[in-house]
Amino acid sequence: MVRLILLLIIAAAVLYFIVAYNGFVKLKNLVEEGWSGIDVQLKKRYNLIPNLVNTVKGYATHEKEVFENVAAMRSTGINAQSVKEQAQAENMLTQALGRLFAVAENYPDLKANQNFTSLQNELSQIEKDIEMSRRYYNGTVRQNNIKIESFPSNLVANMFGFKKFDFFELDEPEARIVPKVDFS
Repeated sequence: MVRLILLLIIAAAVLYFIVAYNGFVKLKNLVEEGWSGIDVQLKKRYNLIPNLVNTVKGYATHEKEVFENVAAMRSTGINAQSVKEQAQAENMLTQALGRLFAVAENYPDLKANQNFTSLQNELSQIEKDIEMSRRYYNGTVRQNNIKIESFPSNLVANMFGFKKFDFFELDEPEARIVPKVDFS
């Protein structure tokens, strides 16, 4: 009888470790899926930015510093290697785009340009999609990190080397302000 109880305890522990391990694998894949969604939206944004800059450039040729800053921040974002680097790059790019739109504010003909209006609308939609992707990613990161820190699942996490993921956050308060993209 004691052997049977001991065998059941061991079987329950093994079963728990299997379930916990599979849970970590699932969460890891969900986090990676979430990051992939952010990455897709950021690539759309990066592809849109040169068109936006070129449209504004046609009207505001003397604003060279603003254009160069947007291009540099776009490049920094494209080359980011970690979630923290990506978040910092996105903060700087958001600020640079805000300055670009501030320049565009001074050119009524530009604001009336259909191509510019279309690009504004597209950027606005991409910004919304990025926000949704960030929420999903951060939610899966939160679930993963809670499970890694909780007992007894932390024993499985430590045993198999599962790690916490970084949240994709905006660090600077001014970057939390969505750039104004509607000039109508």
